[in-house]
Amino acid sequence: MNRNVDLLLTAIAPAIWGSTYLVTTQLLPAGYPLTVAMLRALPAGLLLLLIVRRLPHGAWWLKSLVLGALNFSVFWWLLFISAYRLPGGVAATVGAVQPLIVIVLARFLLGSPIRSLSIIAAIAGIGGVALLILTPNATLDPTGIVAGIAGAFSMAAGTVLSRRWRPDVSPLTFTAWQLTAGGVLLLPVALLLEPALPHLTGANILGFAYLGLIGAALTYILWFRGLSRLEPSMVSPLGFLSPTTAVILGWAVLGQQLSPMQIFGIIIVLASVWLSQRAQQAPAGQTPSPGAKVPTGG
Repeated sequence: MNRNVDLLLTAIAPAIWGSTYLVTTQLLPAGYPLTVAMLRALPAGLLLLLIVRRLPHGAWWLKSLVLGALNFSVFWWLLFISAYRLPGGVAATVGAVQPLIVIVLARFLLGSPIRSLSIIAAIAGIGGVALLILTPNATLDPTGIVAGIAGAFSMAAGTVLSRRWRPDVSPLTFTAWQLTAGGVLLLPVALLLEPALPHLTGANILGFAYLGLIGAALTYILWFRGLSRLEPSMVSPLGFLSPTTAVILGWAVLGQQLSPMQIFGIIIVLASVWLSQRAQQAPAGQTPSPGAKVPTGG
């Protein structure tokens, strides 16, 4: 039961991340991706630091910078490159390779076994995301593809290393260190490459507050809490819930059409997430047969 609670709490994070597109397009000024990313990370990180009143110590200064870069600075930078150079469906589908990368990195950095059922679940999830948001006339841009894969690798590496480098602090403190580091690294880049923000409206302020407090602080506390309790190969596939939430919100809030193929994609995504969790209960390299009793642990 405790594992199920951990999974449900961790799943809240990517489900909320799915609302980022809606908030960004409806509430924030367009054309400031790096500034938006910086304002999403840095104020939230500083606020959490004020709450926990605990700074990194020793090697954790460097480790926090590395994790902050992988999980936020580098990842968001590459994500924006991919999003600008590729149609949204292609960018999201390329980014969906992250669970596969996590499986491989976890094998080398954590010694976790590579399970065939996990591979099948990850591939199914990629297919489900493609059905959700990939359009027939989507075009491919080599730079965008490389950026998308590199961004997925960055987040995957951050996910695995967050599990490997577990400090003796609370998830709240761990999140504060990484968000602050990521925001600090993004600050000079945003100042150099983007103009100053225009006068902010009430809707803009609401959007920034949501992305910082809910979309960053709350969600990453839950995400890093999950990584401290669960294997990365269990946590990473939950990221498939993000594009699923985005499509559902687009239908419910913006009145966008939801085709039968997209509904089928949602079913595949949910099935892949369930399958990825079941894979962790099966012996490495084996797929449990239907009706077989699945041993706990693993």
